[in-house]
Amino acid sequence: MGEIEVPANKYWGAQTQRSLIHFSIGTDRMPLPLYHAYGVVKKAAALVNAADGRMPQWKADLIARVADEVTAGKLDDHFPLFVWQTGSGTQTNMNVNEVIANRAIQLAGGEIGSKKPVHPNDDVNMGQSSNDSFPTAMHVVTLLEIEDRLIPSVEKLIETIHSKADEWMDVVKIGRTHLQDAVPLTVGQEWSGWASLLEDALKNLRHAREALFELAAGGTAVGTGLNAPPGFSKAIARKIAGLTGRPFVTAPNKFAALSGLDAMVRASAGLRGLAVPLLKIANDMRWLASGPRCGLGELSLPENEPGSSIMPGKVNPTQCEAMVMIATQVLGNDNTVAVAASQGQLDLNVMRPVILANCLHSIRILADGCHNFRVFSVEGTEINRPKLAQYVNGSVMLVTALSPEIGYDKSAEIAHIAIEHDLSLKDAALKSGYLDSATFDRLVNPLDMVGKGTAGA
Repeated sequence: MGEIEVPANKYWGAQTQRSLIHFSIGTDRMPLPLYHAYGVVKKAAALVNAADGRMPQWKADLIARVADEVTAGKLDDHFPLFVWQTGSGTQTNMNVNEVIANRAIQLAGGEIGSKKPVHPNDDVNMGQSSNDSFPTAMHVVTLLEIEDRLIPSVEKLIETIHSKADEWMDVVKIGRTHLQDAVPLTVGQEWSGWASLLEDALKNLRHAREALFELAAGGTAVGTGLNAPPGFSKAIARKIAGLTGRPFVTAPNKFAALSGLDAMVRASAGLRGLAVPLLKIANDMRWLASGPRCGLGELSLPENEPGSSIMPGKVNPTQCEAMVMIATQVLGNDNTVAVAASQGQLDLNVMRPVILANCLHSIRILADGCHNFRVFSVEGTEINRPKLAQYVNGSVMLVTALSPEIGYDKSAEIAHIAIEHDLSLKDAALKSGYLDSATFDRLVNPLDMVGKGTAGA
């Protein structure tokens, strides 16, 4: 394809340089965590090839040494490619091959770019194709990012919400359904519901990630394993499992592993499932903290920064707003993943870079968002006890407690009397003549109406 100039201070080669020219689209770069995972894949391949006698041990050790540098992030400046490239990820795979080869050549005292004594294709890519190494790296990095970055962040948020729920389990408040007054519950019961929603979402995410343990490595170009020795797929999966401490295994059907990306779809759906309750919780907190004087005003959120450039003293629920934006972005990312994963025509899905980029983006912003939401909002949130008591004392929906004694219709009549004549519920009940003061006091006790504990039973 002719000569092309490559910067002398970079480890990449001609294929990477061509990609930088032909796919200079936008500012979206391939996520660095992918390259870190690719280092694990390349190290595993080299060690397996040496064990099989296909590669000298010294060369495998040299490749493994550089692959460790890749995984540690020491060569991040040499991975410049854009997301919008070939759908198989070939340019990214070759970027990794070239960087590892040239760095290994440098360590061996050779001339960078000479492909001697380490060749990017013949050595670093031995027994592999972009078509199986890229989805393998996809699974490894997605799994690691979910387990190491996202899950701990969500678990800490759940723990904090549970702590608040326990603290406020006996504080009665008015419930709201359809954004209208409803029967009472406690603040703690409401918050326990939030924690449970996140626990369920996290359980589903953990289940969804299990498909990522199956690796495409060994399928090479179309799933047949051409140019990979017998047993290579199982051996490299075992090696990757050993290097990462995760139970990776070889995918049982390489044709499915190359032509479809269902495991990534499931993982993305798990991320979407986490975003949904986070959006609900953030919006609920915004509603409950609205005010402080002309809204609901039940919650007081931390004051982190001024809320307005024109209204002095205004403070906004900014962490909640950020979480809502994060959640909506994750929903959009998941839609992109689903559409892209449907484009697995014939023997290869060629939408891999955009699927990976969207999944890793969702993981990163969810993890960071949960951390900031917890530290800068949830941990410092307090309740407005006088306001809560005011709403409880003024609620008409406490009339529900009268239904078992006087029936639904008479109870509804009392509610209408209270609303139409701007009376307290007790005054309306006495005005109706259906029950006396002592009976009302016996039946209408908000604390008795909330049940016991989180189940409300």
